[in-house]
Amino acid sequence: MNNELNQESRRLVVGLDAGGTRTRAVLAEAEADADAAVGTYAGAAGGRTLGEGAAGPGNALTVPGPQLADHVTEAIAAAVPEAARAAVVAVAGGFAGAAGSADEPGRHKARAALDEALRRLGIAAGAVTVNSDIEAAFASAPGAPADGLALVAGTGAVAVRISGRRSRATVDGDGWLLGDDGSGFWLGRGAARAALRAADGRGTPTTLVTAVARALDMPAGSLPPAPDGTGDWPDHRREAYRAHVLPAVMAEAPIRLARFAPLVAEAARDKDTVALALLDEAAGHLADTIRALAPRPPPRIVATGGLLGPDGPLTDRLTARLHALGLTLDWVPDGCRGAVALARLAAVS
Repeated sequence: MNNELNQESRRLVVGLDAGGTRTRAVLAEAEADADAAVGTYAGAAGGRTLGEGAAGPGNALTVPGPQLADHVTEAIAAAVPEAARAAVVAVAGGFAGAAGSADEPGRHKARAALDEALRRLGIAAGAVTVNSDIEAAFASAPGAPADGLALVAGTGAVAVRISGRRSRATVDGDGWLLGDDGSGFWLGRGAARAALRAADGRGTPTTLVTAVARALDMPAGSLPPAPDGTGDWPDHRREAYRAHVLPAVMAEAPIRLARFAPLVAEAARDKDTVALALLDEAAGHLADTIRALAPRPPPRIVATGGLLGPDGPLTDRLTARLHALGLTLDWVPDGCRGAVALARLAAVS
């Protein structure tokens, strides 16, 4: 590998996937190698991965500028050995919070951070582009498509129409307070609400009562007498449940409710009716989000996010709803492949 990187004729590209949790950088050849036997990417993203690096969060709207530059620098430095930096001809970054035009605050901040990182590392790439993380994820699909629909269903939820590799129309992605319907946050909040409603007698009994309490480290002696909150549960025990769950939830950032989403999936596997209803409703919300973009078969819908992966709790439910509309999903794990593809396209443009 080092011998390959040291070849003077080698032309390299860097793709960045900078999200709310971490920033990843990938070093690859500028020309796709469709015949590579291992680690290949399809289409414009084809070829071997020569280096990878990771660092802290890369959301261009929420991470302070200096810290964002530090994270981008750290990720690229780990992916690109010093001896190979002169061979980098193009860099493309897909940043969370970088939607919109070049004048939008998030995209402007992402470009400034990327430029600073490249300056620090002595990388003088001829082509440097910034995209949103959704645009990069869309380009990660086989063939690095330029047009279609993208759906993200993870902690948040958003759908975007992409044309010419740029976002043209957005549905949802409005955050925990105003939207993100069908997201991990939405499911997690639903779990906490269902647990509290079952505990005080307003809601249907559900095993989420016990699951939420355990996730919040409620003492074993204070747990409900039955997993679904039924049984001999005197008033003082109900009050103790409320007194533990509410303060524990309120002490954290609201988005932390997303950590309860796996509890819903687990309860649904055990045929809990409340959990099953939550998953069905979440899939319905995501289908509505797609439908709002007025898709016409057969547009490509590229999906990413943990709720829609191969083992995602909403995959089958949403697939069935979209199938009824004549639509299908292509799932990609992240935007790294797409960022590499966009860098390669920039290198030849």
